Amino acid sequence: MIKIAFFAEILIEECDGASRTMFQIINRIDSTQFSFLFIYGKGPEQIDKHASIRIPTLNTGLNADYSFSLPALVSVQVKQQLDTFQPDVIHIATPSLLGFFALRYAKSRNIPVISLYHTNFLSYIPYYFRKIPVLIKPVKQWMTAAMQRFYNRCDVVYVPSRAMQVQLEGLGVERDKMVLWQRGIDLNLFNPQKRDVAYVQGITGNDRPNILFASRLVWEKNVQILIEIYNRLQDMHLSYNFIVAGDGAAKEEMQRQMPEAIFMGNLPHAELAKLYASCDTFVFPSVSETYGNVVVEAMASGLPCVIADGGGSADLVRHGQTGYKCAAESAEDYIIYIRLLLNDPVLHGFITRTGLSYVQGFDWKKLTDRYFDEVTQLGMQSNKDLVWAAC
Repeated sequence: MIKIAFFAEILIEECDGASRTMFQIINRIDSTQFSFLFIYGKGPEQIDKHASIRIPTLNTGLNADYSFSLPALVSVQVKQQLDTFQPDVIHIATPSLLGFFALRYAKSRNIPVISLYHTNFLSYIPYYFRKIPVLIKPVKQWMTAAMQRFYNRCDVVYVPSRAMQVQLEGLGVERDKMVLWQRGIDLNLFNPQKRDVAYVQGITGNDRPNILFASRLVWEKNVQILIEIYNRLQDMHLSYNFIVAGDGAAKEEMQRQMPEAIFMGNLPHAELAKLYASCDTFVFPSVSETYGNVVVEAMASGLPCVIADGGGSADLVRHGQTGYKCAAESAEDYIIYIRLLLNDPVLHGFITRTGLSYVQGFDWKKLTDRYFDEVTQLGMQSNKDLVWAAC
């Protein structure tokens, strides 16, 4: 039995792409082979039937959707429970206060550490500190040093895209620690068969083509450019509907600046899958993604994507083949390709088919099997080292 202590700031399955990724692992745990102890800030009282410890949290003040854990308040109790559990491997989701607490504990007990790189924190800094720009550079420098220190002390770092691998290497993270571990997609849930024209016309009240954006509604998703795209389309008096799915701190301001757009709020995955398949093009200007789950979901639903040429999601699109990539800050770029797709059914069909073909190989089971093989090897090596130390 391999024992894994799993540290994360948030363990709420539908919170965001990072949480959904973690639950792809959690929901596939074979309890006959693995025992997990979950240590986290926000989340339910218990993660399924696994041993669970919730840590006190404090809101960041920078983003109402997120808080950070304060392990120092309960460090003695948590260390005692970890010592009782005796983990073979430590999994750390984020280089936060909780993440560094876990890392220090692991190093003090000579326990191997695996981390999944979920969040491109450096790309968030200009948004969080936009009202006090003098802090942007020093905060970036501090965070870069912290990330380098954290990831270089891990044994294995799973990264979701080549772009993020290059970025981390540029920050000084050792290349041989990093392993490419992309994301999967549920092709039974997200697929073109979910298309329902009557459903989307019931939302819009008309039969115009539909442009969709789906994400958390936060400024770090580059939604200011989304607003510009919307306004330019409005100025051109084009006969399109603009649909926004998701919720977040920027929603109220977005609604004010996009009065004719249709805001759907957060949707359960079954309805979101139907919405993807029932729209006509997907626009995504974010450059802060480590991967871009929504881009894969859209492609799997037969929805051609027009996205920013930046961040991890840019790796998912071959320009002119599986979608289009735009200069991130150029609203004109997005509009050119949106109009091209909506005005050319043959091109629309080609991009749809190539996108669908591309995502067929994105298999969650293969990815999670690889993760469980990795922690098994780390755990067995850890046990072997302990035996040698005792001899």
